[in-house]
Amino acid sequence: MEELLIVSSLPSQLSARVRAAAGVDPELRAATRPEFGHFQSNVALRLAKTEGKPPRQVAAEVLARLEVDDLCEPVEIAGPGFLNFRLRSSVLAAYVGEQLADPRLGVEQAEHPQKVVIDYPSPNVAKQMHVGHLRTSIIGDCFNRVLTAVGHDVLPQNHLGDWGTQFGQLVEQILVERVDASALTLDEVEDLYKRAAGHFKTDPDFADRARLRVVSLQSGDEETLRIWRQLVEVSLAGHNVTYARLGLKINDEHLAGESIYNAELATVATELKDRGVAIMDAGALCVFVPGFNAPMIIRKRDGGFGYDATDLAALRHRVRDLHADRLIYVVDVRQGDHFAQVFAVSRMAGWLPDDVEAQHVGYGMVLGSDGKPYKTRDGKAMHLSTLLDMAEEVAAPPIALAAIKYADLSNGLNKDYVFDVDRMVQTTGNTGPYLQYAHARMSQVLARAAAEGVMPASAEVTVLDAPEEQALALALSGYGEVVADVAATLQPHRLCTYLYDLAGTLSVFYERCPVLRSEGAVRDSRLVLCRAARSVLAAGLDLLGIEALDRM
Repeated sequence: MEELLIVSSLPSQLSARVRAAAGVDPELRAATRPEFGHFQSNVALRLAKTEGKPPRQVAAEVLARLEVDDLCEPVEIAGPGFLNFRLRSSVLAAYVGEQLADPRLGVEQAEHPQKVVIDYPSPNVAKQMHVGHLRTSIIGDCFNRVLTAVGHDVLPQNHLGDWGTQFGQLVEQILVERVDASALTLDEVEDLYKRAAGHFKTDPDFADRARLRVVSLQSGDEETLRIWRQLVEVSLAGHNVTYARLGLKINDEHLAGESIYNAELATVATELKDRGVAIMDAGALCVFVPGFNAPMIIRKRDGGFGYDATDLAALRHRVRDLHADRLIYVVDVRQGDHFAQVFAVSRMAGWLPDDVEAQHVGYGMVLGSDGKPYKTRDGKAMHLSTLLDMAEEVAAPPIALAAIKYADLSNGLNKDYVFDVDRMVQTTGNTGPYLQYAHARMSQVLARAAAEGVMPASAEVTVLDAPEEQALALALSGYGEVVADVAATLQPHRLCTYLYDLAGTLSVFYERCPVLRSEGAVRDSRLVLCRAARSVLAAGLDLLGIEALDRM
């Protein structure tokens, strides 16, 4: 069977037609009242100011050039010159049928598919993921799902913190305690890390040995590397449990820890120096970037490299070797200046061509009810697993996770938000569980229809007379457009708003338009509307990383 693809949403089709007639963006808005139709535009009022004509005259001239008879009922000029549009019920009905037949539910595929590399969730070896990793995980995973849905080739890169001076302390402490690192759990490794840090501060001899152990690690000493690998394996096992619990579309194939760039750091420094981008300053190799107060230090005075050099090497690898067209870094908003400088230096070096887009998507902090960063009672960063446990004490795991993810994504990403699990798990109001409930409600209606033998074989809507039916069909037609918008803007709260509004429209439809108690073509059409609404809710929830439940 040939795959059916919807060209574009009804609002976007109408907007394009009006733009062609008016010459400018019509800025269509949903009508404020049913008697005004489905959409309104003030384009004539805006054009009247530049053309020096009465707005109603301009509206009439636009209307004379406008070709929308196949989409709309006769367009009305209202008030001082507003244009009111009412889509034909036959057009709305046909769209719902086409949407259900389209495997993508009207989500258009990118005209120029890109290779998109997304940097997330990037925890550290020898440490459990903490509450700070919640947002990068949820946001990065949503971007992965949305960009894949519109046809891009998405490659997550888990920039694991698996290299650095802390491993000298860890390996040395393991040798002191004579423990088998491979037999430890991640909890035990984290406790060992704390003991090593304390030992380093109080025992100068241990501190000296730990520093030498870093040199051994960097120079490839077999015993040191063996223990380091064991620490990495234990950490990965622990992190993978959390990834699975969060439902992330990420696995070991996406690992790209800091360690893999270690061999490239000297080359990065040499290339920057040879190209005249980096210069020596007070014994350190630096890049002075216009607009930044401090230089980027590529190589320290002692010859060591920091994470600036590692991030440059990672970007260079992603563009040169992974052939990325678009780079997205989902990292704490406080790292904005750092990434702006990394991108600037990479462009100066020629590693980031003009046709490759690089974006830092910063996110705010998770706050407690006191409005302060969410921590344990003793002031330490709370483990992410503990936070999930707390939510699951209030609701079943899929509902708890829906509550957490929706609360995160429905806010502006760069804003802080309060983690209030009691509010987040409610099945009323603007919450993830409310959307799950809307989906489950439709699933039960359709299950009853199937059990009663009244489920229509056809996916066509033939009757669409009630305003609530038309409103639901119109809401469904906007799904593809909002997904494309999120893919372009990386603002998932717009998808959350759309799904919440859709669920509200669906609720009004269900309350005012009897489904199973109606008969004949009316019942068949309403069941198809229910099928379409359930499908769009399920698909939209999946893009947010939320499970669509059939029962609650």
